[in-house]
Amino acid sequence: MAAANTWLVIGLGNPGPRYERTRHNIGQMVIAELAGRLGQQLKRHRSAALVAEGFLAPGGPKLIVATLTSFMNVSGKQTAALASFYSIPPERIIVIHDEMDIPFDSIKLKIGGGHGGHNGLRDIAAALGTPEFIRVRTGVGRPVGRQDPADFVLAPFTAAERETLPILIADAADATELVATEGLTAAQQKFHSRG
Repeated sequence: MAAANTWLVIGLGNPGPRYERTRHNIGQMVIAELAGRLGQQLKRHRSAALVAEGFLAPGGPKLIVATLTSFMNVSGKQTAALASFYSIPPERIIVIHDEMDIPFDSIKLKIGGGHGGHNGLRDIAAALGTPEFIRVRTGVGRPVGRQDPADFVLAPFTAAERETLPILIADAADATELVATEGLTAAQQKFHSRG
């Protein structure tokens, strides 16, 4: 049974080098940042996900951070397997994902709600039997012109975006840690006020 102050943090993305630096994989980039902050390496879990565990501070919240090895659209099975293995309820699951409805370099947080056409969120909600998990919605913006949204999220960040991408990744990691230490409302107040 997981301790009361334990959080499961899932970073969405697609496996393999083809997708590694694309907008759709921002969640996985944030997980790499969080694992580094915990001083841990991601290791293969029996669910097939890559997992690291650690405490934010002595006596503080424990984070179980995970990168899924399944494709984005079928994120639910591994998420549910990890939640079951660690006995984490949905309200203590944080999913970090790309969000086209938010401008690049902005972060919004919420619990529950719809999936907004995001198939990874749809699959997780179906596998957990509820949409009531926390989302760290990491803004990637919308394509300019007629570019297909699916092609847009599967494309790498532009050169200009790559210059500020480390800040966005750090902000998303900060937001995740703030949810675990001070709660969702505190994280929303800090990050939503940025615009």
